[in-house]
Amino acid sequence: MSLLDEFTHQFVPAEGTSTTTLVTLHGTGGDEHDLLDLGRALHPRAALLSPRGRVLEGNMPRFFRRFAEGRFDLDDVRVRAAELATLLDEAAIAYGLARDRMVAVGYSNGANIAHATLLLRPDSFAGAALLHAQFVLAPDPLPSLVGRAVFLAAGEADPIVPVAEARRLADTLAAAGATVTPFWSRGGHGLTGDDVEHAKRWLNSAGFGS
Repeated sequence: MSLLDEFTHQFVPAEGTSTTTLVTLHGTGGDEHDLLDLGRALHPRAALLSPRGRVLEGNMPRFFRRFAEGRFDLDDVRVRAAELATLLDEAAIAYGLARDRMVAVGYSNGANIAHATLLLRPDSFAGAALLHAQFVLAPDPLPSLVGRAVFLAAGEADPIVPVAEARRLADTLAAAGATVTPFWSRGGHGLTGDDVEHAKRWLNSAGFGS
């Protein structure tokens, strides 16, 4: 059985001539439906691929295990990142998607697996919108992310993700060569309209709007 069969997921085909696929990755306790509206708000015509995390914390789906808040199981992160990269390969074939036009749109835990996958498997995403992400890991040596565009939204009053952790993530991605566009708000951990508006602007400016 392929990973595409094993992952519960939603797929929405692109409209018109759009070649972009937004891979929407939910936060802890979410599912494959959570960010579909966000994806459509960011890009009305893009294809949407939305998998559900396969790790359960209690009854809450996640994309990788953790030992406690902010303490991640890095061995599991590596396994799950490899799975996600393979899922994208299979989805590109099954749904006829441009493999080099897949952009991650992740919130919280979904943003964490997105940037971990990008760092561990640099060809996994053409870009990533990381919404309230926390630093997870920095491979040694860092991969080359030259040519990769990353948007990072963080709240200065976020009780879950300290600003220092968000800045550490931004610095790590930039050190790997990614073009990082940060957006620092005064908000907390929840998504805001400003997050969405700035992410949409970034998506267009980075060349993923078509």
